Parts: sequence; C-alpha cells; structure tokens
Amino acid sequence: MSVLQQWDRQGAFATLSRFRGDFYDCLKGRGDALFELTDALLCTDGPVRTLVDLALAPEHRRGHGALYGGLNKGRLDVDRLRRTIAGLPLPKAADGRLVLAVDVSPWLRPDAATCPERSFCHTYGRGDAKHQMIPGWPYSVVAALETGRTSWTAVLDAIRLQPGADLAAVTTAQLRDVVERLIAAGQWHEGDQQILVVLDSGYDAPRIAHLLGGLPVEILGRLRSDRVMRRPTPPRVYDPKGGRPPKHGSEFVFGDPVTWGDEQAVTVTDTRLYGKATAQAWDRLHPRLTRRAAWSDYEGPLPLIEGTVIRLVVERLPSGGVNKPVWLWWSGTDATMADVDRCWQSFLRRFDVEHTFRLFKQTLGWTKPRLRSPQAADRWTWLVIAAHTQLRLARPLAVDLRRPWEKTTEPRRLTPARVRRGFRNLRAKTSSPARAPQPPRPGPGRPPGSKNRGSATRYDVGLVLATGEAYTRPTHHKKGTKPRRTG
Repeated sequence: MSVLQQWDRQGAFATLSRFRGDFYDCLKGRGDALFELTDALLCTDGPVRTLVDLALAPEHRRGHGALYGGLNKGRLDVDRLRRTIAGLPLPKAADGRLVLAVDVSPWLRPDAATCPERSFCHTYGRGDAKHQMIPGWPYSVVAALETGRTSWTAVLDAIRLQPGADLAAVTTAQLRDVVERLIAAGQWHEGDQQILVVLDSGYDAPRIAHLLGGLPVEILGRLRSDRVMRRPTPPRVYDPKGGRPPKHGSEFVFGDPVTWGDEQAVTVTDTRLYGKATAQAWDRLHPRLTRRAAWSDYEGPLPLIEGTVIRLVVERLPSGGVNKPVWLWWSGTDATMADVDRCWQSFLRRFDVEHTFRLFKQTLGWTKPRLRSPQAADRWTWLVIAAHTQLRLARPLAVDLRRPWEKTTEPRRLTPARVRRGFRNLRAKTSSPARAPQPPRPGPGRPPGSKNRGSATRYDVGLVLATGEAYTRPTHHKKGTKPRRTG
C-alpha cells in the first residue's frame, strides 16, 4: 500500500468515526437504543426481514422492548442531522458541479387502517394492473448523484408528504432548504458551477424553476410527449386595426414535427447499449400559463418561464422495446452542444436514485416495520439514511467479501450491499459512544386473563394531489345515506 493510499484510508476512517460521534449527538432521547439499532442494521448478515430480528444482532445489546421503545418514544434532532450530512464529502459531476435528484418513494401500508396521515400512493405493478393507487406514506427524497455508472448516491434529505400536499410547493421548499444548507456547509461558493436539479415527469419543472428564483440552481425535468410550448413573443409590429399585442409566439407541439422549426443545437453520441443517441435542442420555449390550479392565486401578470427543450432519441433499446423519444426542459437558455450533452446525460444519472430506493427497501428493510405512528416512521427513515451514509463513508475502507459465485470487484467499485458485508469489521475499529445497558426491571404487564378492550382509532386515507386539493376516500354509511367527502 502506498503512502497516498494509506493517507486516504486514514482520512476516510477519521471521517467515518467523526460522523458516528455526530450522529450519536443528534439522538436526544433513548439515543443508546437508537444508535445500537443503527449498528445492528449495518452489521446484520443478509437483508432485513423483520424489525425485531435486529434485536438478536450482537451489536444490539438491549432487548426487543428497547428497540420498539426507541422508535416510538425516542427523540432525534433531524435538523442537526441534516446539517451534519450536508457537511460531509459529497459526490460531484465531471465538471465539478453538484447534481441533485428528487423523487418520491412510498412506504405502502394498505391494511393499516389505524395509521394516520396515509395517502394514496401511485405505484407500478405487473400484468394488467400496471398503475395502482395504494395507501401508504409517500416520502420525498433528495440525493446527490455521482458521475458514471454507479449505484451510489448521497441522500441529503427526506420528508413525508402530508395528505393533500402540493407536490411542487413542498418540493420547492425542500430544495431551498437543501441548497441553503449546502451553501452554509461550504459545498458551493460564489463563482462555482450552478447546482443542477434533475426531476422526473411527475414534477412541474417550469413552476419549480420559477419558485427557486434567486438560488444558484438549474432545473432539468422530463416532460410528457403531449405537451405544447410557446415561442418568445414576436417583435411588436404596428397593426392599423389596433388590438392588444400578442403575449406568446407560435406553438411548439411535441407531437407535430411541422411546428418544431430549426434546432439551435444538435448532438450525436455513440453509446454502448443504445447505439447512436441524438439530442435536439430548441431555445427559449415557455409554457402558456393560465389562472387556474397552481396559478389561480398568483398576483400580477403571469410570468414567462423560458427554457430549452431537448428531444433525445436513441437508436435501440437493450430490451428490444419501442424507443420512444424523451422530452426534457432545462431552465437555462442559449444552450451549447456541451450543455445539451450534459443535460441528457445527467438525466440518465437520475435513475441511480432508484438503486438507492431498492437498497433501502430490499436490503436495509426500510418498509419492513409495521409502525403505527408516522413520527416513528420518520424516525426509522432517518436511521436508515444515517446507516446508508455510514456505508458511503466506509466505501474506501471496505474489503470485498464476495461469495464464491460472485465475480471479483475492485475495492472502489463495490456496491453498498457488498460494503455492508464487511462493516462489522470496521465497526470494531471505531469507537461506539453508546453506553452499556442497565439491568432491566420488567413492568407488571397486563393482568392475567384481561383483554384489551380499547379499540384503536381508524383513519381515512387522503390523496396527494399536485394542485394541493385535499381529498379522502368516501366512508361507508348505512343504506339510504350518501357517502361523505371530507377535505
């Protein structure tokens, strides 16, 4: 091992140890139980099947009662933990800029009628039922993306969407808080490249770009293929008949190539899986806004939110499916060929956050606990994020403990699940601030022969709408009465 590599390992080890201490300081109530629960989550072999199984790990020195007591009654300083994560080393793109991805992942609870604040979450199934609305807790997650093909991301924030929440408004407030924390932590300085925020088609990218005005961010979002944009307002020409001058230019219909006109930039890139990738860009296009839905309460004239529309077409798909074009909207203007390539390649990197969601759910068991309280669910979510952050910091220190049937991988190319296999060895070398458990005193419990006669409260399920309108499923009533809609 060279001196430089040894220094890198020492620096990574110091960063990991320091974060573990800072994470323990964020645990204000029942911190020892929550900290050991996180260690058990990191050191357990294989995927987490049930929450109570973590109490059997050697790293969890307390009983299963302390595990549930920590989640239900513990206290976690989330704001302090957010600032701590924002100050850690973060991945950046090839040009040195920060690239953030925002997406919603649901914690499905279809049969938990006693859980409050549930919403109908949009999910993708298989077979005929491809699109389903299932009750659960939707979480909006912001993560920093790396460059190149990888399954690593740096999760910076996660909030649970309330029923009836305006997705664009909540996402805007969340992104504003994240960007301000990154600036305060020294991740961005004056003169650096602007932070790029990548969104999927479920977000109103032009509106979010307008609401985030004044911050050093660029918005890149996917648009539906049936959208219609408008060109800039034409120069004012004297009309002898009079009348009001036009506010918008001609239409740009995504589905009608006749309305496209000449492109401002065209790039062709050879890819390994998709063949030739052709990107076309049209400058200074904006949506025509109307005073309804999200803009109904806007004061003053409606803004013209100009940007660049990019159409990406690939030669083939690895699955053999139909290679439909992908439409993107970028909040910047006067795009060069380098900007066009950077935008569509950054959008493809957005799918790395899907690997993080898969790791959270299938390996770390994020959605396995059957918790009733949404506050306990938020607490468990941040424990999973803290565990994933420790895996990211332990990435340079991990040794490949591969299975006999697995291929050898370079140490720097290990996946989060393979880094987790050797975390128990790294934990033994770091200090554990958690105190030893005290001898327990079991409570009296329920008297023998008695039953729980208090039934838990049942809650309706609310739907998260982009317009912010609250809606709940109609409750069942007796025959001859009308269902009730609340909101």
